[in-house]
Amino acid sequence: MDSKSASTQKPYPVRSAFQTFPFFTSLTTETRDAILNLATPRHFSAGQVIYLEGEPAEHVFILTKGWVKATKITKEGREQGLMFLKPVEIFGDIAVFAGTSYPGTTTALEDVDTLVVPAPALLKLVASNHDLSAAVIQRLSQRVLGFIDLVEDLSLRNVEARLACSLLRNVQVVDGQNIVPRHDWTTLDQMAVRLGTVRDVISRAMKNLETAGLIRVEKNTIYLLDPIKLAQRAEE
Repeated sequence: MDSKSASTQKPYPVRSAFQTFPFFTSLTTETRDAILNLATPRHFSAGQVIYLEGEPAEHVFILTKGWVKATKITKEGREQGLMFLKPVEIFGDIAVFAGTSYPGTTTALEDVDTLVVPAPALLKLVASNHDLSAAVIQRLSQRVLGFIDLVEDLSLRNVEARLACSLLRNVQVVDGQNIVPRHDWTTLDQMAVRLGTVRDVISRAMKNLETAGLIRVEKNTIYLLDPIKLAQRAEE
Protein backbone atom coordinates (compact mmCIF):
# COMPACT_ATOMS: atom_id res chain seq x y z
CA MET A 1 0.00 0.00 0.00
CA ASP A 2 1.33 3.48 -0.88
CA SER A 3 2.67 5.38 2.12
CA LYS A 4 1.44 8.65 0.64
CA SER A 5 -2.24 7.65 0.92
CA ALA A 6 -2.32 7.61 4.73
CA SER A 7 -5.31 9.30 6.30
CA THR A 8 -4.88 12.59 8.22
CA GLN A 9 -8.42 12.57 9.57
CA LYS A 10 -8.17 10.31 12.62
CA PRO A 11 -8.27 12.46 15.81
CA TYR A 12 -6.79 11.48 19.17
CA PRO A 13 -5.46 13.27 22.30
CA VAL A 14 -2.05 14.27 21.00
CA ARG A 15 -0.94 16.03 24.18
CA SER A 16 -0.98 12.74 26.11
CA ALA A 17 2.06 11.63 24.11
CA PHE A 18 4.07 14.51 25.49
CA GLN A 19 3.23 13.59 29.09
CA THR A 20 4.43 9.97 29.02
CA PHE A 21 7.61 9.97 26.93
CA PRO A 22 10.86 11.00 28.69
CA PHE A 23 12.09 12.75 25.55
CA PHE A 24 9.27 15.28 25.88
CA THR A 25 9.10 15.57 29.66
CA SER A 26 12.65 16.97 29.68
CA LEU A 27 11.55 19.86 27.47
CA THR A 28 10.17 23.21 28.53
CA THR A 29 6.45 23.86 28.06
CA GLU A 30 7.27 26.37 25.34
CA THR A 31 9.34 23.82 23.38
CA ARG A 32 6.69 21.11 23.69
CA ASP A 33 4.03 23.54 22.47
CA ALA A 34 6.24 24.54 19.54
CA ILE A 35 6.61 20.88 18.47
CA LEU A 36 2.87 20.36 18.83
CA ASN A 37 2.20 23.34 16.60
CA LEU A 38 4.40 21.78 13.92
CA ALA A 39 2.87 18.30 14.16
CA THR A 40 0.11 16.88 11.99
CA PRO A 41 -1.85 13.74 13.03
CA ARG A 42 -1.62 10.88 10.52
CA HIS A 43 -3.14 7.42 10.64
CA PHE A 44 -1.65 4.35 8.93
CA SER A 45 -3.49 1.07 8.47
CA ALA A 46 -2.02 -2.32 9.40
CA GLY A 47 0.52 -3.40 6.78
CA GLN A 48 0.89 0.07 5.31
CA VAL A 49 4.36 1.34 4.46
CA ILE A 50 5.10 4.60 6.27
CA TYR A 51 8.29 5.28 4.35
CA LEU A 52 10.65 3.27 2.16
CA GLU A 53 14.37 2.75 2.51
CA GLY A 54 16.16 5.35 0.40
CA GLU A 55 13.35 7.91 0.40
CA PRO A 56 14.32 11.49 1.34
CA ALA A 57 14.01 12.00 5.11
CA GLU A 58 11.40 14.76 5.06
CA HIS A 59 9.60 14.03 8.35
CA VAL A 60 10.08 12.80 11.90
CA PHE A 61 7.27 10.61 13.26
CA ILE A 62 6.01 10.41 16.84
CA LEU A 63 4.25 7.10 17.43
CA THR A 64 1.25 7.48 19.74
CA LYS A 65 -0.72 4.31 19.01
CA GLY A 66 0.12 0.87 17.59
CA TRP A 67 3.37 -0.91 16.68
CA VAL A 68 5.71 -0.30 13.75
CA LYS A 69 8.77 -2.14 12.45
CA ALA A 70 11.85 -0.78 10.69
CA THR A 71 13.63 -3.29 8.45
CA LYS A 72 16.27 -3.68 5.76
CA ILE A 73 16.07 -6.16 2.89
CA THR A 74 19.25 -8.05 2.05
CA LYS A 75 20.39 -8.73 -1.52
CA GLU A 76 19.09 -12.29 -1.06
CA GLY A 77 15.63 -10.92 -0.24
CA ARG A 78 15.77 -11.67 3.48
CA GLU A 79 14.21 -9.14 5.85
CA GLN A 80 16.26 -8.04 8.87
CA GLY A 81 14.55 -6.17 11.68
CA LEU A 82 16.21 -2.96 12.86
CA MET A 83 13.59 -1.78 15.35
CA PHE A 84 10.16 -2.84 16.58
CA LEU A 85 8.58 0.17 18.28
CA LYS A 86 5.55 0.72 20.50
CA PRO A 87 4.10 4.00 21.81
CA VAL A 88 5.34 6.47 22.74
CA GLU A 89 8.36 6.54 20.43
CA ILE A 90 10.07 8.61 17.76
CA PHE A 91 11.23 7.26 14.41
CA GLY A 92 12.67 8.71 11.23
CA ASP A 93 14.78 10.99 13.41
CA ILE A 94 18.21 9.46 12.71
CA ALA A 95 18.01 10.17 8.98
CA VAL A 96 16.66 13.69 9.52
CA PHE A 97 19.41 14.69 11.94
CA ALA A 98 22.09 12.97 9.84
CA GLY A 99 20.87 14.67 6.66
CA THR A 100 20.51 11.37 4.78
CA SER A 101 17.72 9.30 3.28
CA TYR A 102 15.77 6.85 5.44
CA PRO A 103 18.11 3.88 6.12
CA GLY A 104 15.31 1.29 6.32
CA THR A 105 11.66 0.71 5.46
CA THR A 106 9.15 1.35 8.24
CA THR A 107 5.79 -0.42 8.19
CA ALA A 108 2.71 -0.36 10.42
CA LEU A 109 2.28 -3.76 12.08
CA GLU A 110 -1.24 -2.80 13.16
CA ASP A 111 -3.39 0.32 12.90
CA VAL A 112 -1.07 3.17 13.87
CA ASP A 113 -1.51 6.81 14.87
CA THR A 114 1.38 9.22 14.58
CA LEU A 115 2.28 12.88 14.78
CA VAL A 116 4.28 13.94 11.73
CA VAL A 117 6.76 16.81 12.08
CA PRO A 118 8.37 18.37 8.97
CA ALA A 119 12.15 17.98 9.04
CA PRO A 120 13.16 21.57 8.12
CA ALA A 121 10.93 23.11 10.80
CA LEU A 122 12.14 20.64 13.44
CA LEU A 123 15.82 21.25 12.60
CA LYS A 124 15.25 24.98 12.93
CA LEU A 125 13.60 24.42 16.29
CA VAL A 126 16.51 22.26 17.48
CA ALA A 127 19.00 24.95 16.49
CA SER A 128 17.22 27.59 18.57
CA ASN A 129 16.30 25.57 21.68
CA HIS A 130 19.03 24.20 23.93
CA ASP A 131 16.65 21.89 25.82
CA LEU A 132 15.56 20.26 22.56
CA SER A 133 19.11 19.91 21.22
CA ALA A 134 20.18 18.25 24.50
CA ALA A 135 17.20 15.87 24.31
CA VAL A 136 18.07 15.00 20.69
CA ILE A 137 21.68 14.18 21.64
CA GLN A 138 20.48 11.93 24.46
CA ARG A 139 17.94 10.23 22.21
CA LEU A 140 20.41 9.54 19.42
CA SER A 141 22.88 8.16 21.97
CA GLN A 142 20.19 5.74 23.14
CA ARG A 143 19.63 4.69 19.53
CA VAL A 144 23.36 3.97 19.12
CA LEU A 145 23.31 1.80 22.25
CA GLY A 146 20.26 -0.01 20.88
CA PHE A 147 22.06 -0.82 17.63
CA ILE A 148 25.11 -2.00 19.58
CA ASP A 149 22.80 -4.42 21.41
CA LEU A 150 21.42 -5.58 18.04
CA VAL A 151 24.93 -6.22 16.67
CA GLU A 152 25.81 -8.11 19.86
CA ASP A 153 22.69 -10.25 19.57
CA LEU A 154 23.29 -11.13 15.92
CA SER A 155 27.02 -11.79 16.21
CA LEU A 156 27.49 -13.27 19.70
CA ARG A 157 24.24 -15.08 20.58
CA ASN A 158 22.63 -18.08 18.95
CA VAL A 159 18.95 -17.92 18.01
CA GLU A 160 17.77 -19.63 21.19
CA ALA A 161 19.69 -17.13 23.32
CA ARG A 162 18.32 -14.23 21.24
CA LEU A 163 14.79 -15.51 21.74
CA ALA A 164 15.28 -15.85 25.49
CA CYS A 165 16.73 -12.35 25.66
CA SER A 166 13.85 -10.89 23.62
CA LEU A 167 11.25 -12.54 25.86
CA LEU A 168 12.90 -11.16 28.99
CA ARG A 169 13.07 -7.66 27.50
CA ASN A 170 9.34 -7.66 26.77
CA VAL A 171 8.04 -9.41 29.90
CA GLN A 172 5.07 -8.04 31.83
CA VAL A 173 3.84 -9.10 35.25
CA VAL A 174 0.08 -9.73 35.18
CA ASP A 175 -1.71 -11.29 38.16
CA GLY A 176 1.63 -12.48 39.51
CA GLN A 177 2.61 -14.22 36.27
CA ASN A 178 5.46 -13.29 33.92
CA ILE A 179 3.97 -13.03 30.45
CA VAL A 180 4.74 -11.73 26.99
CA PRO A 181 1.51 -10.82 25.15
CA ARG A 182 1.25 -11.98 21.53
CA HIS A 183 -0.25 -9.47 19.13
CA ASP A 184 -2.09 -10.47 15.96
CA TRP A 185 1.10 -9.72 14.02
CA THR A 186 3.37 -11.72 16.36
CA THR A 187 3.73 -14.62 13.95
CA LEU A 188 6.77 -16.87 13.69
CA ASP A 189 7.69 -15.02 10.51
CA GLN A 190 7.73 -11.65 12.26
CA MET A 191 9.62 -13.09 15.24
CA ALA A 192 12.20 -14.42 12.78
CA VAL A 193 12.57 -10.96 11.22
CA ARG A 194 13.00 -9.44 14.66
CA LEU A 195 15.68 -11.94 15.71
CA GLY A 196 17.58 -12.17 12.43
CA THR A 197 16.72 -15.72 11.46
CA VAL A 198 14.11 -17.76 9.56
CA ARG A 199 10.78 -19.27 10.54
CA ASP A 200 11.93 -22.90 10.94
CA VAL A 201 14.84 -21.93 13.19
CA ILE A 202 12.74 -19.72 15.48
CA SER A 203 10.12 -22.48 15.67
CA ARG A 204 12.74 -24.99 16.88
CA ALA A 205 14.15 -22.51 19.39
CA MET A 206 10.67 -21.86 20.81
CA LYS A 207 10.02 -25.58 21.08
CA ASN A 208 13.35 -26.16 22.83
CA LEU A 209 12.59 -23.54 25.48
CA GLU A 210 9.10 -24.97 25.96
CA THR A 211 10.41 -28.56 26.25
CA ALA A 212 12.93 -27.38 28.85
CA GLY A 213 10.08 -26.03 30.97
CA LEU A 214 11.20 -22.42 30.65
CA ILE A 215 8.15 -21.10 28.76
CA ARG A 216 4.62 -22.11 27.86
CA VAL A 217 3.33 -20.92 24.50
CA GLU A 218 -0.36 -20.20 23.98
CA LYS A 219 -2.20 -18.46 21.16
CA ASN A 220 -2.24 -14.98 22.69
CA THR A 221 0.41 -15.25 25.40
CA ILE A 222 3.85 -16.66 26.13
CA TYR A 223 4.28 -17.51 29.83
CA LEU A 224 7.78 -17.29 31.30
CA LEU A 225 7.80 -20.20 33.74
CA ASP A 226 11.40 -19.89 34.94
CA PRO A 227 12.82 -16.41 34.27
CA ILE A 228 16.08 -17.17 36.10
CA LYS A 229 16.95 -20.16 33.94
CA LEU A 230 15.69 -18.28 30.90
CA ALA A 231 18.15 -15.49 31.69
CA GLN A 232 20.93 -18.07 31.96
CA ARG A 233 19.92 -19.45 28.55
CA ALA A 234 20.05 -15.89 27.15
CA GLU A 235 23.75 -15.67 28.06
CA GLU A 236 24.77 -19.03 26.55
